[in-house]
Amino acid sequence: MNRIIKDFAPELPELEVYGKMPEHTLAHIYEPEPGVFIAESPKVIMRAVNAGYEPLSVLASDISGEAAEALSLIEETSGGVDIFLTTEEQIVSLTGFRPVRGALAAMRRRVLPSPEEIIRNCRRIAVFEGVVNPTNVGAMIRSAAALGIDAVLLTSDCTDPLYRRAVRVSMGTVFQVKWTFLESARADIDMLHKNGFACAAMALRSESVNIDDRSLKGEEKLAVILGAEGDGLSDETISASDYTVCIPMKNGVDSLNVAAASALAFWETLK
Repeated sequence: MNRIIKDFAPELPELEVYGKMPEHTLAHIYEPEPGVFIAESPKVIMRAVNAGYEPLSVLASDISGEAAEALSLIEETSGGVDIFLTTEEQIVSLTGFRPVRGALAAMRRRVLPSPEEIIRNCRRIAVFEGVVNPTNVGAMIRSAAALGIDAVLLTSDCTDPLYRRAVRVSMGTVFQVKWTFLESARADIDMLHKNGFACAAMALRSESVNIDDRSLKGEEKLAVILGAEGDGLSDETISASDYTVCIPMKNGVDSLNVAAASALAFWETLK
């Protein structure tokens, strides 16, 4: 069962995951086994637990209301963990940020499946190429989950969807949509083609078709490929894709934030 610990030293080794270790270190702490990520807020914790992620401990300033539901779920599914209960000010001191709704949980990562395994039996997938902003990654995954994208592939240089800010911005939907990393920093168009996907590169080019083009909707299997703001997609990815696609705009605006563009692209291609 859960064990509540109220009087503890801030220097406890068990608490290092919450503040002293950078995200990259957390992700690789148990190599060659999967590392750790931080789930922030009771709602996100519950979504992670319901998706089968193993909680390691909880750091909280409040264990009532929604937090109590999260702790009860942890106890039911994993047998319980240590809950370090302290003040919000102490959590800020330990972590460097103010917790959302008073609770954080350290969770064990899982081994990621292969891209081929992820996209098997999928009709509509998204590919993120070089998206390094965790806010954008979290928002894009939230849109993918909400609008019915079957799976998300990320190039190796994308921000990790399990980084704390990405998880928080996604509102825990990162646990509700299938995703994994590609091995390279470019979208693997050959692999997608071999698995039956037509590839639609989101880019503003003279040959671009509008996102509502009927030919896109007619594709049995479609991969929507989005790049980072600024650089956008690589020329290699655009050249190898079956379509170059744009969102028609007015008032001289030539681009949208990639998170906003992804939501529009997912909505239109899934209609």
